[in-house]
Amino acid sequence: MINVYRILIALLIFTSCITRKDIVYFQDGKEIQSETKNYSPKIKSDDFLSILVFNGDEVNNQQFNLPLITASQSTNRGYFTGSPSNNGYLVDSKGFIDLPIIGEIRASDLTKEELTLALKLKYAEYITNPKVTIQIQNFKITVLGDVRNPGTIQVPNERITVLEAIGVAGDLNLTAVRKNIVVIRDENGVKKEFRIDLTSKDFFNSPVYYLNQNDVVYVEPNKPKINSANFNSAAGLFISVASLIITTVNLLAK
Repeated sequence: MINVYRILIALLIFTSCITRKDIVYFQDGKEIQSETKNYSPKIKSDDFLSILVFNGDEVNNQQFNLPLITASQSTNRGYFTGSPSNNGYLVDSKGFIDLPIIGEIRASDLTKEELTLALKLKYAEYITNPKVTIQIQNFKITVLGDVRNPGTIQVPNERITVLEAIGVAGDLNLTAVRKNIVVIRDENGVKKEFRIDLTSKDFFNSPVYYLNQNDVVYVEPNKPKINSANFNSAAGLFISVASLIITTVNLLAK
């Protein structure tokens, strides 16, 4: 009987305060005033870069590249990794990578396109018509809090929005606070906090609409869910104490 009361009270706490305004996205009636951007994240210190240099001459290519390795294949909520790739280059604390033949070159604060152009100019001193491909191997974001599948998401194409990240995490629970989503971002060694409101279309213009590598998205639970957790904790303690008292009385009665 006590368990039935607990379930009924918990359901009452969960549902009594949830309204349409609490759960519907983009409900402010505004038109979306945002242009699709050709977004490209900037490389940061501690990023791990895969860099492949080639020009059609296999013999010449080998001296500019690390040997190929094969990573084990895995999947993370539809995001696949594991195809053969080069060993990577770690961007050091000063923002540099150390490459075969050409040595150190600055990588941090550049986009992939900017670093690709810089490397092409360097390699053109050694080979004709060099081609360079770069991938940020450690591009991942983390979604925590009141979502269905919290965790860390690997992003192979290095482009993901807040909405896509929430979608990969299984969407928000009904008890999630949509008006106060927190994105934590590291900018030049300083943690910055951004807040967005998913019930308003204004968030399409947020500086964190497109996520950067290692961003953390936190979704806060609403007060009824927090209160329910407190109730369950208190109810569990009450039941334990009640059981102890009943057991003690039964033993004394014997």
